[in-house]
Amino acid sequence: MSKILVIAEHAEGKLNASVSKTLAAAAKIGGEVDVLVLAADGAAVAAQAAQLAGVTKVLVVNNAANTQALAALLAPQIVEVAKSGYTHLLFPGTTFGKDLAPRVAAKLDVQQVSDIMAVHGASSFDRPTYAGNAITTVEAPAGIVVATVRLASFTAVAQGGSAAVETLSISATLPGHTRFVKLEAQKSERPDLQSAARVVSGGRAMGSSDNFKIIYELADKIGAGVGASRAAVDSGYVPNDMQVGQTGKIIAPELYFAIGISGAIQHLAGIKDARTIVAINKDAEAPIFEVADFGLVADLFTAVPELSSKL
Repeated sequence: MSKILVIAEHAEGKLNASVSKTLAAAAKIGGEVDVLVLAADGAAVAAQAAQLAGVTKVLVVNNAANTQALAALLAPQIVEVAKSGYTHLLFPGTTFGKDLAPRVAAKLDVQQVSDIMAVHGASSFDRPTYAGNAITTVEAPAGIVVATVRLASFTAVAQGGSAAVETLSISATLPGHTRFVKLEAQKSERPDLQSAARVVSGGRAMGSSDNFKIIYELADKIGAGVGASRAAVDSGYVPNDMQVGQTGKIIAPELYFAIGISGAIQHLAGIKDARTIVAINKDAEAPIFEVADFGLVADLFTAVPELSSKL
């Protein structure tokens, strides 16, 4: 039977929504599923993880070195915990997971499986390639499986669990070559892009950062997260943590607005799992209309404010 360890992503005492989707992938594999919380004081996060369905046990490693989630410091601790007979180590397919998983795989001397989007068995998985235009079925080699999970491909598990919480004391040697300097992050009251049920994104056609205010107004009317195409990010209209696409964030909202976005293949790779796509673009030949469920050929500077006014 598989023994799976899910690595919890968290910040400011709150469990990231990515963990519940990673647990959904673990459930598909089957077996005992534990969650590992690495923090300076992980009690609050562990309590939240314990409430998720399918969790057998929550393990907590409290260490002042874990105040900031530095992959170089977390990896040796995860490897130490993994020695307790775990067959799988699963990481959310976020920046956190993509930074951490390769280090853990290297220390365990195994090949990493990236972006699991379907589970066929304990060692057989589907993953996207060619910007999501092809799906490859891969077989993980013998040994512990280290993998990241494509969050857009799984539905979050429900609440209602009551897992036991256990505090661990480990003796992993932490490297001294990496230290925390400072954190620069965009603060927003809007939903996180990768967990938002609704997302409104703007493209290069917005023309400037000031013009993005009409995107924000629409998003606020419907309680949506705000994203952008790579072209808009490269043009300096918005920060890069808002980028949606192959080289940005892969999302799967219930409703996605693509406003002034032409629909480059790299952007489409990031939204292919969205349930409903609405496109607004004045170019009737824009590729985005080929994938949109609803399309409006119009000047966005007229259509978007009018749409917002009717909400």
